[in-house]
Amino acid sequence: MLKPLSLLFVVLYATSAVLAQQQTDGDPAEGIHQINQFLQTRWSDQQITPAADCTDERFARRLHLDLVGRIPTVQELQTFLQDRRPDKRQQLIRHLLQSEDYVQHFADNLDTLLMGRGSSRVYQQRQQNNWRAWLESVIRDNRAWDDCVRTILLARPQSETDRGAVWFLYERKDNYQKIAEELAPAFFGIRIECAQCHDHMVASEIEQRHYWGLVAFFNRGKNASTDNGLRIQESAIGGFSEFANLEGDSSPNLLTFFQSATVPEERPESTDKQEDSDDFYTASLIDGEPRIPKFSRRESFVNQVAADHPLIARAFVNRIWALLTGRGIVHPFDEMDSAHPPSHPELLDWLAQDFRSSGYNIRRLVRLIVSSRVYQLDSSRPAGLDDPATFAWGLEKPLTAEQLARSASLALRGTGDSAAALLEPFRQIFPDLLPETVTTGVDDALFLSNNTAFTNYISESRAPNHLLTQIQALPNVNEQASLAFLTVFGRVPTREEVQRLQTYLNSAAADADSLSIRWEQVLWAMLTSAEFRFNH
Repeated sequence: MLKPLSLLFVVLYATSAVLAQQQTDGDPAEGIHQINQFLQTRWSDQQITPAADCTDERFARRLHLDLVGRIPTVQELQTFLQDRRPDKRQQLIRHLLQSEDYVQHFADNLDTLLMGRGSSRVYQQRQQNNWRAWLESVIRDNRAWDDCVRTILLARPQSETDRGAVWFLYERKDNYQKIAEELAPAFFGIRIECAQCHDHMVASEIEQRHYWGLVAFFNRGKNASTDNGLRIQESAIGGFSEFANLEGDSSPNLLTFFQSATVPEERPESTDKQEDSDDFYTASLIDGEPRIPKFSRRESFVNQVAADHPLIARAFVNRIWALLTGRGIVHPFDEMDSAHPPSHPELLDWLAQDFRSSGYNIRRLVRLIVSSRVYQLDSSRPAGLDDPATFAWGLEKPLTAEQLARSASLALRGTGDSAAALLEPFRQIFPDLLPETVTTGVDDALFLSNNTAFTNYISESRAPNHLLTQIQALPNVNEQASLAFLTVFGRVPTREEVQRLQTYLNSAAADADSLSIRWEQVLWAMLTSAEFRFNH
């Protein structure tokens, strides 16, 4: 029992922690109210009765998966369910947002959203070249998103911490069209590859000149290895060309981009050949860094296009909304153009403005969304409702490769630390982070049925603290089933489920080895079920 002085210290410490986060993230109450009001107004206008709020069990599982990338432990779940505080959901949100698991999970999300999937070698390179460490620092320090965009695209690190940000451009290996095609959706939420040969056929506001202008902003960069590490050096000359449309008409690739003014640049006569000269550069202020062009195309893009570009905030809040609710306000989340209008334009406008006003505060944005009513609705779809864009019920989301690996590891072995053995095969078969449509294909089923790495992982989970061992140490099927279901699904089994489990176990031989194999098969069935593989 705590002594009065110790108890006072705990209370004061907890209070100071809450106040510190409020000072960092701002008081979320008004923001939560605004989100709820926008959704409620639309439901009222459309005469929609949304689903009821989800249970505490479902909320705890959903929130753990979304904020820390794994299911809750039995102890975490029971602690939350036994909490009698009226604001216990807010308390859990606050706790998880301060955890290291949140840092790791959102670093996973940013890595996939910005860089895409890759082989194990690709992930090793990202780790070795500090990209992963930089992403973790972004989340851990709650770094402003607009500053992150600048740091990535300028690629001139001013500190040891920022060295890893160079890898975004470096991994594209001087492929300027690839840089443009992947940069546009990553930071601006639009796809421009269709505008390579002509203006966008569906979203005509995205023009061919925007595609080639974006290429031109980056086509003077070149990967370089310096005494200070990997860098993107930039030439002060060259990169002038023309592009042709389908009719054969040519135009110069001016420095321009979607919803931004053209950056003026003196162009040499076509017959002139520029000679590179030190006169075109300024020396770097840091020894060993590449010299900097007096007129830097890349810096011009960062300062005159990306800075305060309206899509930087809109694209990010739409992407985080999609990540947490299962669907973007603009869907698909990376096609924010005239062909894909937002389902709730006023809500998107408000979220983007609040994000800018908060200093591009990532953690505040996440906190507002998961605190809102729409996030906490039950996933049972109300009768007569078919349109997921109403956000009138909790949309089911397939677990990502990382969520699956960590959750399976936690369920079977009591820790997510051994998830690495599952990550590579899961990333190959479950690559999508925000799929446009959710389907379970034959490849998924065959993988879960036959993949040796996965089945061996289950059968080899037999240490004293592992689930298989703990289950078999219990005296009867009721207790065994309760432990299995609480651990894997975060709920107690129904009477029918216990009876079916009893029947299945009784059909095996009475020896311990046969029962052990049956329990392996039971856990395999649970881990490959839709109930486990979806966040709902």
